[in-house]
Amino acid sequence: MRKITLIAGARPNFMKIAPIIHAIQNAQDNGNDISYRLVHTGQHYDKKMSGDFFEQLNIPDPDVNLGAGGGSQSEQTASIMIGFEKELIANPADLVIVVGDVTSTMACAIVAQKLHIKVAHVEGGIRSNDWTMPEEINRLVTDAITNYFFTTSEIANENLRNSGVKEEQIFYVGNTMIDTLLKQRSRFAKPDIWDQLGLKEKEYMVMTLHRPANVDQEAQIKSLMDEIIVHSKDVPLVFPVHPRTAKILNNLKISHPRLHMVEPLGYLEFNYLVERSKAVITDSGGITEETTVMGIPCMTLRDNTERPETITEGTNELLGTDPKAIQPAMEKLFKGEWKTGGIPKLWDGKTAGRIVDIILDFKEL
Repeated sequence: MRKITLIAGARPNFMKIAPIIHAIQNAQDNGNDISYRLVHTGQHYDKKMSGDFFEQLNIPDPDVNLGAGGGSQSEQTASIMIGFEKELIANPADLVIVVGDVTSTMACAIVAQKLHIKVAHVEGGIRSNDWTMPEEINRLVTDAITNYFFTTSEIANENLRNSGVKEEQIFYVGNTMIDTLLKQRSRFAKPDIWDQLGLKEKEYMVMTLHRPANVDQEAQIKSLMDEIIVHSKDVPLVFPVHPRTAKILNNLKISHPRLHMVEPLGYLEFNYLVERSKAVITDSGGITEETTVMGIPCMTLRDNTERPETITEGTNELLGTDPKAIQPAMEKLFKGEWKTGGIPKLWDGKTAGRIVDIILDFKEL
């Protein structure tokens, strides 16, 4: 029996894990000797992660929630490590699968290796080369102690080769986040705000901003918002906003008749909005992958990205954090000159199946 422990610490992690659970269940149905245990570290408390959330993704509730949220990054790392060590001793595994780049990814990889359990990193090898981002440190540490790398792009493969990873450890499989997107696309759900705001297809933009470099500096967020409002013509701006960011915007008295700051939305509701929007303005990484697959113009307000394939192949443009970059990008969009882009190789909805097939072939487990 191959015992797999799957780690998730935040809502996007579950989007990446869900297809792997389905692929393991499929392998079990086909008579393969494989089992899994789903561990939620509790890194992020999210009131939207109720039973409905797991039901939407068609996965069971986690086998355990370590409840390791809160505190500084160091406190959180320590809490996750203490909790996961107890969990792994009580429920040994042959392989620990970590996804993405949150604190839980790094902390659980360290614990597994110290208990002599092999680690696989889904989304291994992606790099922003920006060490001011905690996610980049998490990626570097995790990849330094990973046994098997499941990668989303040839760029990630090259990053790993350049850091000394052996070819036989790298498995170019695609993107499990896109597995979830394609599986759930037919189930996207119209949010209440669609009718409340009188939204019309391709006649509004979606915004998400959460990175401290953008939202914690008052002058920066004010300049960005002013430029976006001025140059977005008569198009409504729908901004599902984190309460902390909302407080900053309210303190700065940033408001406009076309700016609609709304509560954070569920996965199916948010992507309903994205799929029908004229464009997305964001500082997220994962959203740039989803807009690429859905063919939606995307403006990323960051100076770097760990997902360059969304720019070289997809619909994303890296504008940087200078507010003056917004006007030319908006002009390009409204002239109908935004690139159409394409979908990166292996972003086809079948990534998780490839991952589980590879794991079943591992002789050393």
